[in-house]
Amino acid sequence: MRGLNAPGAGPHALDARRTEALLLAFALAVVVYGYASAGLAMTGTPPARLLHFAVSQLCLAAAAHLAVRRFAPHADPLILPLAFLLTGLGLVLIQRLDPAYAARFDSAPASGGQLVWTVLAVAATIAVLWALRDYRQLQRYPYVTMAASMALLMAPAFFPGDTYGAKRWVYLGPLSFQPGEFAKVSIVVFFAGFLVLNRDALSCTGRRMLGMTLPYGRQIGPIAAVWLLSLLVLVFERDLGTSLLFFGVFVAMLYIATERTNWVACGIAMTLVGAVAVGATEPHVKGRVMAWLHPFDIYLPADRRPPGLISDQAAQALFSFGSGGVTGSGLGQGHPELIGFAGRSDFILTTVGEELGLAGVMAVLLLYTLLVARGFRTALTCGNPFGKLLAAGLSLVIAFQVFIIVAGVTGLMPFTGKALPFLAQGGSSMVANWLIVALLLAISNQARRDLYESSPSDVGADHAEPVDRGRGQHRLVQTGQRQPGDV
Repeated sequence: MRGLNAPGAGPHALDARRTEALLLAFALAVVVYGYASAGLAMTGTPPARLLHFAVSQLCLAAAAHLAVRRFAPHADPLILPLAFLLTGLGLVLIQRLDPAYAARFDSAPASGGQLVWTVLAVAATIAVLWALRDYRQLQRYPYVTMAASMALLMAPAFFPGDTYGAKRWVYLGPLSFQPGEFAKVSIVVFFAGFLVLNRDALSCTGRRMLGMTLPYGRQIGPIAAVWLLSLLVLVFERDLGTSLLFFGVFVAMLYIATERTNWVACGIAMTLVGAVAVGATEPHVKGRVMAWLHPFDIYLPADRRPPGLISDQAAQALFSFGSGGVTGSGLGQGHPELIGFAGRSDFILTTVGEELGLAGVMAVLLLYTLLVARGFRTALTCGNPFGKLLAAGLSLVIAFQVFIIVAGVTGLMPFTGKALPFLAQGGSSMVANWLIVALLLAISNQARRDLYESSPSDVGADHAEPVDRGRGQHRLVQTGQRQPGDV
């Protein structure tokens, strides 16, 4: 029997769920207020579907909360409210953009479809919590997940590209989805399983070369294969974002597993070599680099523009952030539609910057930071090596994706076309990111339950963490004392 009435689910589980319920209520209030505020600003009257929207958000929050109470009563109480708040803010922004896009581009509303995808994403999260009784079952199939990841990553290469040339979509009749969004979850499962099996060989063996200890060929082979695959994705699918995310997460997980800075140096070098080579030869990637280096040259006469410039999105994004100032123009009172169709995906952050200002952007980034921090907290609390790497890897996926998108939109690096997690329009992205939430909830539930059962009197002590000795045996060790088998 599971849930709050199950054996071992003591007052700590009930306190966690009460905290989660209060935070969900606060998130619901913020989202509904934002929806009403945007509608009032644009039309002068409350939105016609305000009650419908509020009830739908209440039902989603209640269903997710009850599922966590039943199937993961010990889970971290902050993960679900943070994901719900970010998702709700995304729905508010997409609803705010619908009238502006309809007036300027005669575009069909997207908020209804996004709400449907949100319902499906929450349903998938509940299904994972119900079906995945023990997340460690995923460790049994590392090479199956690797094969699935490779198939998902390479599938778009056999389908037509989007308007600007990137190949991210798979078309099955009237349906379409982005398999790369799901590949980022399965590839982390494979990385975690592979590194748990091979971390000793990767961290303790090798030969000295150029002042670094490099692993032997049989260990570096999979790493080289990952690097080559990321380049193939970049070349054949022209998807800069997926390629950077894919290889960056792997290098970071390598460092977490082995604690060897050599891997970071090798990863950066390999990324730079591949990115420079492809950026200099692939026209689509080269065009994005040119738009990054010369964002305002798009307004020059055609004969004076650098070759490869095809969009004014980079320039419009900077104008949008600049016009927002510190507090913004007010939700519903800006002109984010000037950014074009991308304002619903990777450039949706510009809507926040223009209408909520620097304060709003910082608030959104802090929400992402808190979510990533709770994921890393789950990794630190977890005593199982596979669980540690899996939680850290899933948190890194969110962190890297947010960094890549925010850096691209703000001009720190070329923009990549990836969807901002939870906030942007996109069914594949929404479902995949909620699957990450489901896995983090499952891992934190197991980790916190083991922590409480190991030493209830020491719960909350910052100096201790559980260590898995296999077959459910746990004990507390002082931080800094590395034990055999720890990650």
